Amino acid sequence: MTVVSTTKDIDNLTLTLVAEFGAGPDRVWAVWEDPRKLERWWGPPTFPASFTRHDFVVGGESRYFMTGPAGETPRGWWRVDAIDKPRRLEFANGLAGDDGEPMPGVEPMSGYVTFESFDGGTRMTAVTHFVSIEQMETMLGMGMQEGMTQAIGQIDALLTPTSV
Repeated sequence: MTVVSTTKDIDNLTLTLVAEFGAGPDRVWAVWEDPRKLERWWGPPTFPASFTRHDFVVGGESRYFMTGPAGETPRGWWRVDAIDKPRRLEFANGLAGDDGEPMPGVEPMSGYVTFESFDGGTRMTAVTHFVSIEQMETMLGMGMQEGMTQAIGQIDALLTPTSV
């Protein structure tokens, strides 16, 4: 399993996932940077993602939707706040309405991802910071922790030499 740990920290309103891959940071970074690769892992297997916009630059925004088994299409968005290629990415992540735009009155979660060389591969740490305990409980209740674990578990297949 790619994900080696998940930690919920109620006091600090964070969810942290740590994963390890048998590829260098540049290759793991590419699965975030390339929207076609991102689509192959961002949603869990039963809710694959489609990115309609992915401006992977500081200040850039992304829009996506996931398609569920019953045809439902929950939507989300990102705003890239910082890029230190291939070491760190910071972004806001929120829910979007049917038009794909951020839902008014719904504060985004902030997050960051670090990519560290580790034992010939990469240790990727993804941290989500919630704005309130209510938001954290809602997102975890929607299956965010399990969904992220399943989604990140799909990255290994994208790091094989034939998929890069």
